[in-house]
Amino acid sequence: MSMGGQVNRQWRFIRRPTGLVEQTDFEWKEEPVPHPGPGEALVQNKFLSLDPTNRGWMWERDTYLPRQELGAVMRGACVGTVITSNHAGLKVGAPVFGLFGWQDYAIVGPSDFVTSLPEDPSISPTMHLGLLGHIGATAYFGVIHVARPKQGETMVVSGAAGAVGSLAGQIGKILGCRVIGIAGGDEKCAWIVNALGWDGAVNYRQQEPLVEALAKLCPSGIDVYFDNVGGNQLEAALDLINLHGRIALCGMISGYNNTDANGYVQAGPRNLIQLIIKRARMEGFIPLLDDWDRRGEANAALLKWHSEGKLKYRVHVIEGLENAPTALNMLFSGSNQGKLIIKL
Repeated sequence: MSMGGQVNRQWRFIRRPTGLVEQTDFEWKEEPVPHPGPGEALVQNKFLSLDPTNRGWMWERDTYLPRQELGAVMRGACVGTVITSNHAGLKVGAPVFGLFGWQDYAIVGPSDFVTSLPEDPSISPTMHLGLLGHIGATAYFGVIHVARPKQGETMVVSGAAGAVGSLAGQIGKILGCRVIGIAGGDEKCAWIVNALGWDGAVNYRQQEPLVEALAKLCPSGIDVYFDNVGGNQLEAALDLINLHGRIALCGMISGYNNTDANGYVQAGPRNLIQLIIKRARMEGFIPLLDDWDRRGEANAALLKWHSEGKLKYRVHVIEGLENAPTALNMLFSGSNQGKLIIKL
């Protein structure tokens, strides 16, 4: 059944892209708003998160989640409100977070991933897609439980001006590290140094070889590397990694649009032997799957640091679901200024 007169606007995924996504990889649909059945609830999406992982879901092969199927509503994390409910755990009017997709309304069943959010007017909905939620949890658990930096160590973060990277580096500073960022463009480098208080930044788009520029800012080497980019930035960090260094692999955005037929990223570091030579550790992590039941720990710390003025974040909000396909590419051009969010 549908809710009479109302329309559910959707982006359906219809073609696996080669390189950057194009609007023709999606189909715009307008359908009646569905009515929840037994055990289900209807959620109206308010804000849609655009993340680099959206591009990985479009590969032919599975990632940490099953591949995005052709013809289905494009997967995406949203914050929304329960409109009607036959779901025992979801009351009407409750704010929720989940993978509700690129659409105005979503049906949520008992087995679907959905998280009830605190009804706190001091927390804006976008905070649950930026400082809190999957972004904050990724930065917190990636630093605290995977990288495990110690006071006085040198920590380097790639994608340093991005949603996760900017939080990760600030957490490193809170823990007493010397933090260096790698970012694209002088403006972003200036922001992480002047606004966030980091100890230095490298513009990876400059002419000087990256490893040489990084070495100047890390004369004692790198103890911790928080990687969002992969490719030559990971290779440069490996060249400078110290004895018993730790590398936390959060993402490899440099290769998401450059994969082979099987969906494997083609660009990769040539110097993995450094892990042996330096007895270093490199570990991947996905808190949305592995640490989500402990997100309260992350949110409590993040909110405390934010209230104390130690942790800053910014969001880049674009109006209109119709802009989602083209806006996604901003993550790969680096033209967004903060966590990229679509306001529906």
